[in-house]
Amino acid sequence: MRTLGLVLAFCLTLLATPVATANSSAQVKSADNTAQLCRNYSGLPAAKRSEKNADPSVPPGMVAIRGGRFLMGSERFYPEEKPRREVEVAPFYIQRHEVTNAQFAAFVNSTGYRTVAERPLDAQQFPQLSPEQRRAGSLVFQKPAQVNGMADIHQWWIWTPGASWRAPEGPASHLRGRANHPVVHIAFEDAMAYTKWAGQDLPTEAEWEFAARGGLNDADYTWGNDKNLRDAKGKPLANYWQGPFPLQDFAQDGHHGTAPVGCFAANGYGLFDMAGNAWELTKDDYLDTRSPLGGMKVAKGGSFLCSDDYCGRYRPAARTPHGIDTGMQHVGFRTIWRKSDNPKK
Repeated sequence: MRTLGLVLAFCLTLLATPVATANSSAQVKSADNTAQLCRNYSGLPAAKRSEKNADPSVPPGMVAIRGGRFLMGSERFYPEEKPRREVEVAPFYIQRHEVTNAQFAAFVNSTGYRTVAERPLDAQQFPQLSPEQRRAGSLVFQKPAQVNGMADIHQWWIWTPGASWRAPEGPASHLRGRANHPVVHIAFEDAMAYTKWAGQDLPTEAEWEFAARGGLNDADYTWGNDKNLRDAKGKPLANYWQGPFPLQDFAQDGHHGTAPVGCFAANGYGLFDMAGNAWELTKDDYLDTRSPLGGMKVAKGGSFLCSDDYCGRYRPAARTPHGIDTGMQHVGFRTIWRKSDNPKK
């Protein structure tokens, strides 16, 4: 069962000051000639692969990653990203974009699954909590009018009964017009239930980082080393927070909150939103001898709430712990597929 303490532990990892160092229409070509998805995309990959001689056993929406050796981690940013080391990954396929609300809805409609955020806490397991405190819900970001320092994350993270993947901002919100946004408020248990239904898996941290780098070995960002690089229209290259967090998001990237998947140029492997938009869960335990957060899961990629003055983790090497029994408004996932995932192989 989820506990508020594990949720807050995730948030507290974002308190460190970062080390110094595009909203486009559908069918605009990205730098690697991969058509962007964005607003006109349904949120569901085409049922048939368009590539000539495509393997019919590969799930829709997957991109082949050949694998190989690469430099994982970084010596230039946060301590938990060290040491930079050479790692090898085997070939795999990874979804071009984060799992969308449309994809997750298909899973729920097929199985009747209820996410962790949609289940109330067990009164026998949590007898010290009142019925109100045991109500189903999740943590939602609410921009405060002012803050008294940055140590107390309760100033902007609010426990909200009724918040879930169906209602990302709380019970008064909905998914209309957001079928193509990444699904959020996802706990590890939820992600694994989806992957089992889909015959897929979550990536390991190494697989995720290898794919995020897009062939740019040891680059700081998915697009290279220049944090301030902009697209042809002068917009940032990912959906993250521009402005003083948590008070003002200038939305220079064109978005407050999550964006439809694929609104920014794909990386060198044709993958969208490997930086920003929503944190993505991996299968790996978070192992860090410097802190009590071992045993949580590694989340990668940063989110729409990552700002340069507070988080700065919209980078391939960046990592943060996330509790296995809870979701948040900025946490989602994407899936991978290996030949071994297909029982017919």
